[in-house]
Amino acid sequence: MTTPVAIVIGSDSDWAAMEKCAAQLDQFGVGYSVQVISAHRTPQAAHDFAASARERGVRVIIAAAGMSAALAGVLASLTTLPVIGVPMPGGAMDGVDALLSTAMMPPGVPVATVGLGAARNAAILAVQILAVSDKALADKLAALKLEMAEEVKAKSKALQAKLAK
Repeated sequence: MTTPVAIVIGSDSDWAAMEKCAAQLDQFGVGYSVQVISAHRTPQAAHDFAASARERGVRVIIAAAGMSAALAGVLASLTTLPVIGVPMPGGAMDGVDALLSTAMMPPGVPVATVGLGAARNAAILAVQILAVSDKALADKLAALKLEMAEEVKAKSKALQAKLAK
């Protein structure tokens, strides 16, 4: 099975949040792999992973890390594949440091950054990237958008009924 999406987490403690990413990819039928790699504690592993990702069939990398959150940027510096960063909440700044470290990249080293702990959005963005060349995935995304719209309409209708009482 090919794994077009690689989920890389800086610590195994990030998995609790990133399971939502994996679940969303499962719903789309998109294969993925998961690895723990630390930009600071295993820099050679980060280098080797990024350098060989394309050859292994990876098309999008999702990197989640907290605190200094260098992982996404390090991987983006080592590959031409799209990298989506998921800053993790926690630490002394409750994730603001991770958000800024992930989003504020130098010119030429972009990292698409989602909100703090926004694992599901990272998965959807990865699917959107893959769907550029995959009509079946594009159709699944369109169905998800319709489903979300229907959920909002139903919630509005329920609230209106509750307020009318």
